[in-house]
Amino acid sequence: MTQPGSLPPLILVTNDDGIHSPGLHAAIRAICDLGEVVVAAPRRQQTGASRSYLPVRDKAVYREEVPVDCRTVVAYGLETSPAQAVLSALVDLLPRLPDLLISGINFGENLGTGVTISGTIGAAIEAASFGVPGLAVSLETPKEFHYHHSDAVDFSVAASFTRQFALIMLAGQLPPDVDILKIDVPSDATLDTPWRVTRVSRQRYHVPRPSGRRSLSEQKGIDYAPEVNLDTLEPDSDVHALAVDRVVSVSPLSIDLTSRVDLAALDTDLRQRKRVYSRK
Repeated sequence: MTQPGSLPPLILVTNDDGIHSPGLHAAIRAICDLGEVVVAAPRRQQTGASRSYLPVRDKAVYREEVPVDCRTVVAYGLETSPAQAVLSALVDLLPRLPDLLISGINFGENLGTGVTISGTIGAAIEAASFGVPGLAVSLETPKEFHYHHSDAVDFSVAASFTRQFALIMLAGQLPPDVDILKIDVPSDATLDTPWRVTRVSRQRYHVPRPSGRRSLSEQKGIDYAPEVNLDTLEPDSDVHALAVDRVVSVSPLSIDLTSRVDLAALDTDLRQRKRVYSRK
């Protein structure tokens, strides 16, 4: 934590559900006494935006009011993706790089191979690319809330875990190769629900469904629904923790996307294969 006489921690908060999302406001309330808090988030719904850099027509930055019961929090809304909102904050809006990026609290869990689709995760990856540690928090919710705000969703437990892990991350650097902590909170979690460090499952959790369109002109899109294959599900995975054991999943993520293989052995294997097909 901050030493006497030093600057308080600077915490950047964002999300992909939009700056008026109750989940974002719950996250701000949970951590606003931990340091200087600045919000930079999309002005509109950006679920599924990943780390995309969208074409931006409106390049203005809008000062926003966020309804939180704590000291003044500076909030900026941008007509961009979550990753671009973070980029603008880091390059243009903040006086220095923040000590922590918090992304969330997201309407809907981010599990398995679908994490690369998530704008919540994409925003954290953007921060991590600048060396800023990221905390990406998601709450399991019914699908009808994934693209629509609702005050019916209780974020209090997820907010408590957000605060807990923000304190943990502000207490000191994470181990090398841990750039982001991805937190997924079951919908029925309580303050006493345990948490578990997990790997990201190789399963796809939100599985796409055919649109059911009868003609090309019909306005129907690809649907999706949670699906778990227990026969192949890894017991140490985020999907198993949340969907099966109903505990909070804590997954360490790295922005190093290199496969964890022996590179020399792979090089040898590829060259052997090249010699084989060269002789044909």
